[in-house]
Amino acid sequence: MTNAAAQINDIRDIKPPIEIHSGWEWLWWTLGALALFVIASLVWRHIHKRMTQVSIVPPVPAHVRAKQKLEAALALISQPKEFCVLVSDTIRFYLEERFQFRAPERTTEEFLRELGGTDLLAPEQKESLGNFLESCDLVKFAKYEPGEKELRELHGSAVKLVEETEPRENSNPEPQAQNAEVK
Repeated sequence: MTNAAAQINDIRDIKPPIEIHSGWEWLWWTLGALALFVIASLVWRHIHKRMTQVSIVPPVPAHVRAKQKLEAALALISQPKEFCVLVSDTIRFYLEERFQFRAPERTTEEFLRELGGTDLLAPEQKESLGNFLESCDLVKFAKYEPGEKELRELHGSAVKLVEETEPRENSNPEPQAQNAEVK
């Protein structure tokens, strides 16, 4: 037992000093975490905003789209049936979009009968449209093979209809005429 008693009474080495926290370290850790959170949320918001941002492209007006399609149809002038299908469909979709008049799903007779009861087009335009659609129907359904000159006339009447019915930017031309006279 003397050995055990000697070990108990033995002098021990000095312990290292114990660090006593001042209590402000938690504040610095909290501020650091908060700053990191704010930076991360700002970066996320910026990235999310750029990813979800949709560029607003103004819609192309119906008459502009119709003229573009009619111009593209000229490439098919050597194929009468395809040309007439594209030109007549373009006019039908244009009239539907421009006047909210359901044209593409109807037969030519149904369409012209309903159009006749409206004041969407002038009487001359209705007659011209009727002749145009009937000529296209001859090519599409009766296997009529018109010449290039006749196809160009069909194309011209389609373009003329679009130009006559397109919305005018200045619906009152009289003030311009008065201004021209004053100068």
